Amino acid sequence: MALRKIREIGEDVLNQVCKEVTEVTPRTIELIEDMLETMYSTGGVGLAAPQVGVRKRIVVIDVTGDDPIVMINPKIIETSGEQTGMEGCLSVPGKCGQVTRPNYVKAIAYDEELKPYEIEGTELLARAICHELDHLEGKLYVDLVEGDLLDNEPPEEE
Repeated sequence: MALRKIREIGEDVLNQVCKEVTEVTPRTIELIEDMLETMYSTGGVGLAAPQVGVRKRIVVIDVTGDDPIVMINPKIIETSGEQTGMEGCLSVPGKCGQVTRPNYVKAIAYDEELKPYEIEGTELLARAICHELDHLEGKLYVDLVEGDLLDNEPPEEE
């Protein structure tokens, strides 16, 4: 496993629609393992393949810190409710903003063996699924921010 470079806002790969995964190869498994390692090392709760420069429909999410979710070719099939909260992104370092997302999400995806499954989530998991799946469509949360994009860096101590 290896840490991958996080692509940042302004890089073309973040604004492109990703390609479907048609087979899981050893390189695909390596990418998933690298994405998980990169996500954990940066303290993120989710990471999409384009954030590490790969235009494939793969995301990893872990909102608890010990239960990674791998989603290949994911699609949201149902949403309900609404939640508004602060959101940040590893590809937009040092910034955050208020975003409204569904409070409940149901999605379908494939696992590492290309077996289909359904996943349901509320609150942070619902937000993470929406946020990461937006990346696969070339969208960043900054386009959804209500109000100003804020600095989330701690103030320097005097």
